[in-house]
Amino acid sequence: MFAELVARFCAELRSAGLAAGPDRAARFTRAVLTVSPADTRQLYLCALATLTAGPGDAEILGRVFGTVFARVAHDLPEAAPTPPQRVRTAAATESVAGSSGFGETGSGDAERDGRREVEAPTAGSAVERLASRDFADLDADELARLAEAMRALRIATPLRRSRRERTAATGARFDMRETLRRARRTGAEPVLLRRQVRRWRPRRLVVLCDISGSMQAHARAMLQLLVCAAGGADAEVFTFATRLTRVTHVLRTDPATVVSEAGKAAPDWSGGTRIGATLREFLDRFGSRGMARGAVVVVISDGWEAGDPGELGEQMARLSRLAHRVVWVNPRTSKPGYRPLAGGMAAAWPYCDAVVSGHRLEALDPLLTAIAAHRV
Repeated sequence: MFAELVARFCAELRSAGLAAGPDRAARFTRAVLTVSPADTRQLYLCALATLTAGPGDAEILGRVFGTVFARVAHDLPEAAPTPPQRVRTAAATESVAGSSGFGETGSGDAERDGRREVEAPTAGSAVERLASRDFADLDADELARLAEAMRALRIATPLRRSRRERTAATGARFDMRETLRRARRTGAEPVLLRRQVRRWRPRRLVVLCDISGSMQAHARAMLQLLVCAAGGADAEVFTFATRLTRVTHVLRTDPATVVSEAGKAAPDWSGGTRIGATLREFLDRFGSRGMARGAVVVVISDGWEAGDPGELGEQMARLSRLAHRVVWVNPRTSKPGYRPLAGGMAAAWPYCDAVVSGHRLEALDPLLTAIAAHRV
């Protein structure tokens, strides 16, 4: 009975716009079993502490709670509390609130009118809190906690027609070999005519990641994303600062060791930045020979160029002619009023099909959308 009630409660919350997924529902259930609420007031506080992540969620929770638990909510206040971190309770419920373990802080006006302020935590899960923080503000342990959330993401590139064909029921060309092979089942009479159609395959994903000092934290996060997200491990990955290093083999390792392994493979980790020179090296050694041709190329850099910005512009023009799509990930674009005024970024901007920030977990959706989009 209780499980059905929790399932119905969480379903109503999701319908109202609150992200009450299975993880939050499990936390709510454990809280209720641990606290054993004596009345709906304590039950509401359990829901407030486990199912919400902010003031907006608390408003939705108060409205839905009164609806779902209407038959047993005779001691629920007339209006469910919805402040950011504090709720006001009547003096008659002070003993109940105190027994639930929440700290109390009184004010002069509140004491005179028989009311007291009670701290009610509205903490979400650790991943939800970390998802809204910039990757540059996360330490190694906090970044590792985001690995599970990154595994739920999928890096998909647009499809293209390959030169290979497959057998199909309909198509412009006949598949004589398959038709004759099937004719052996019908006395050498080609009863079923088989046809051929072109195969579709995803475009190659090529990632060029800046590992200079100003990009170190975001580079760690992007490499972890490529390891964790479905489809990311199939990418061709290069790191650059003062030199170009191919680290594709590193992506076959565990997320916990990918950064250390990449550091061993790239001796210029946390060095300076020469984007134009390393991009020219990539195009001369790999890109022009086919790796970048028709591929989705993702450049992860803040655009600080220690070399000649004119050279970066020339190499970006070469890259845009080869690649299907060029996506630039620059965490500095998340700042309000950002303009591409730095020499390197200003030179590269005209040749980018998309520029995204990708500076935190919540900002990865625009990046994945830009990678999957077709070139206009």
